[in-house]
Amino acid sequence: MIKNLFKGCLTVPNLLSLIRIFLIPAFAVLYYKGHIGWAVLMLALSGISDFLDGKIARRFNQVSELGKILDPVADKLTQITIAVMLYIEFRSCNDQLMRAFSWVFLVFLAKEAVMVIGGAIMILCGIKPGAAEIYGKVATFVFYLVMLIIIGFGPEIGAFKNYWTLPDPLLMALVIISAQPTDSLRKSIRASRRKRPRNNCGCADSDKVK
Repeated sequence: MIKNLFKGCLTVPNLLSLIRIFLIPAFAVLYYKGHIGWAVLMLALSGISDFLDGKIARRFNQVSELGKILDPVADKLTQITIAVMLYIEFRSCNDQLMRAFSWVFLVFLAKEAVMVIGGAIMILCGIKPGAAEIYGKVATFVFYLVMLIIIGFGPEIGAFKNYWTLPDPLLMALVIISAQPTDSLRKSIRASRRKRPRNNCGCADSDKVK
């Protein structure tokens, strides 16, 4: 399995996924040190590279086994990092509503932990993850967009709060939207089942009675 994992791995989409992973600590450090504008730029670059790697992989037939792992890993690490940073920011705000609403990020982190553990179990069991489907990509795009809006225009924490800030109800709605599950684990399991070899009776090998 390891040998097949690196077969055909030298592709542009995989390079873009690695760049996204390297952008994560850059975003975290810049955001923590208060360079919010630069942090927003790092996040925007990460979102653009996420969009491009999928486009290039499908357009030029550069889908690889390593890419099927690198892409969701880069997504999850980015999303978890953003959620942790925003949880810290929300907890330190003077606005009581924002402090109280920081629990939503804990729910998001718990959901992501389940997804990561589930994905790891799939790989250990020899279930290869399927390529990202359109639903997951749309959900990831929405997450990036919502996070950019919150980091850019959130009350007290926004990079451009001097120009305009999100009303509290809209901010809370955006946070809830970002915490919605992408359902990517179930999609991967379903995709892996479709790829199982079938016997003469049309059943998957693993479905045969022993």
